[in-house]
Amino acid sequence: MSARLSGLTIGALTLTPPFDPDTTEYTATTTNATNTVTATPEDEGAAVTLQNGETPVTNGTAATWTEGPNTLTITVKNGTAQKVYTVTVTKST
Repeated sequence: MSARLSGLTIGALTLTPPFDPDTTEYTATTTNATNTVTATPEDEGAAVTLQNGETPVTNGTAATWTEGPNTLTITVKNGTAQKVYTVTVTKST
């Protein structure tokens, strides 16, 4: 059972470093108020939850950013396996 992501996109933002299923921490910068977040699990049976700070985000929908750093947490659970990815999205004006 895999608890890894096979893909992670936040609109057209560039993730640093480039996405790799084994890398769990990323950064990105935006001037947009929102970007659509899509987290694709390696195993279709895995559950994916997303949180922008304390605010839940539905996978495949837009997250709203406040000015400055925003912490997006993506948790992938599959049976007893779990992996957490973190993206710090910094919104500038």
